[in-house]
Amino acid sequence: MPMNRVQFQKGLSLAEFLGQYGREEQCEAALEALRWPEGFRCPACGGAHHTVFERSGRKYWQCGHCRKQTTLTAGTIFESTKLPLTSWFLAMYLLTQAKNNVSALELMRHLGVCYRTAWLVKHKLIQVMAEQEADRQLTGRVEIDDAYLGGERSGKRGRGSENKVSFVMAVQTTDDGHPWFVRLDPLPFTQQAIANWAQRALAPSTYALTDGLSGFRSLHRVIAGHQRLILGSGRSSAQHPAFRWVNTLLSNLKTALSGTYHAIKFEKYARRYLAEFQYRFNRRFDLKILLQRLARAAVLTHPRAEWRLRLAEVHR
Repeated sequence: MPMNRVQFQKGLSLAEFLGQYGREEQCEAALEALRWPEGFRCPACGGAHHTVFERSGRKYWQCGHCRKQTTLTAGTIFESTKLPLTSWFLAMYLLTQAKNNVSALELMRHLGVCYRTAWLVKHKLIQVMAEQEADRQLTGRVEIDDAYLGGERSGKRGRGSENKVSFVMAVQTTDDGHPWFVRLDPLPFTQQAIANWAQRALAPSTYALTDGLSGFRSLHRVIAGHQRLILGSGRSSAQHPAFRWVNTLLSNLKTALSGTYHAIKFEKYARRYLAEFQYRFNRRFDLKILLQRLARAAVLTHPRAEWRLRLAEVHR
């Protein structure tokens, strides 16, 4: 069997990471270059003329036009952080280079912080991932399947269970039959909800393959082609070649989640946890620059207060 070049790529080694981001000054310089690649731009008026000064050991930029003062992290996902940037970069390194997910508990141990801080860092970064992936639209041949997240509790089992979060996985494949991009979205399996999802997630020219779930009937109103394969349940259904990649990625997702988290509130935060898998998969071709891409996205993402991150997401 030939070597899978994506799977066996070197990525960013720990030694390389420490050489590039091991000191606070290196992280500050990297973040400044990512936030203002063409030089400082005032976040209020867009002006380039500015002065720089320090106050209480902190660097400030002051716009020469509107006089607004700003810091490197103000207006970004890092705003008001008390952690050094080296800790943030280490967290981004772990989240982008690990094969599976990294839990807040594991981040706590690596960063040397309390669990609440590690949870906040984790959720701010996966919120960045979720916003980056929110507008992704698949096209061409797309395999689609329905699935659930959640632990085993008493109550109704399977479809319609009140104890689990329902979600759709869609995998765009290439002409030679390889997976290209993926989307994972929590939503109810009604025809209207799936039609609304398809308008956002699928290009009009898409040709979709689904199983016999009644909610998928509405896809023909939104996209160019739709084939429903009614296969029943069991091993033969899961191994059908038409759904090879969506079933493979569903298996990878469940392995990553079960192997990482001992307890997880899917009913509150499913969208972010799914977006974490989606973000990494869709950028898997160049692991060396994945940390840099996440840091760039982080400085372009508006601040998220802890109380907002802890609000339950609505999926039903």
